[in-house]
Amino acid sequence: MTTDCTHILVVDDDTRLRDLLKKYLAENDFRVTTAENAEDARDKLQSLAFDLIVLDVMMPGESGIDLTNSLRKESDIPILLLTAMSETDDRIKGLEVGADDYLPKPFEPRELVLRIQTILRRTQLDGEPAKEISLGDFSFEPAREELRKNGELVRLTSAEARLLAVLARHLGKALSREELVEESQIHGGSRTVDVQVTRLRRKIEPDPRLPRYLQTVRGQGYVLRSDR
Repeated sequence: MTTDCTHILVVDDDTRLRDLLKKYLAENDFRVTTAENAEDARDKLQSLAFDLIVLDVMMPGESGIDLTNSLRKESDIPILLLTAMSETDDRIKGLEVGADDYLPKPFEPRELVLRIQTILRRTQLDGEPAKEISLGDFSFEPAREELRKNGELVRLTSAEARLLAVLARHLGKALSREELVEESQIHGGSRTVDVQVTRLRRKIEPDPRLPRYLQTVRGQGYVLRSDR
């Protein structure tokens, strides 16, 4: 859902790209503020409220990944990283520290808008409640991609939510990493799936080292099991 009230912070040291993104996003009914580096972004975050950050990874000084890691200690604001096409490690690191999604450069501006809309739909949920899956103290609604602990909403990144929703739709069935990549549309291949599984286990498992709900099936992949 995009409205003229949706405020996006674009952080990129490339003046030309920063200005182009501001123009394009404004044409798609977003309110846009820009920052040229991490320090500038921190100043803007102190004085303004934002709904989402579009953040370049490769910046002089503090990188986008470092800024994401720092922000995650104090904020749940959605973050979409812009990464170089060849920098696979940066994408993995970005997801590990809590980015919601990433978009490799070069990209079509329309794809950026679609990625933003997908993230915002998850953070501005509406619609009818869906069937809940019980996972101990947690419950998950696949249709809304919404995880709660004892009734309190637990924040998931876009990648985590998509992966958990796919596993929930196939409850009790082992899915290969390739199937999970295809159905969840997670970028980065099987390694990214492993990263997201690790992150999910930290959130839903009493002991992530001995998973009860999100289990590994040797030679097959991963399976989600609910309480009976």
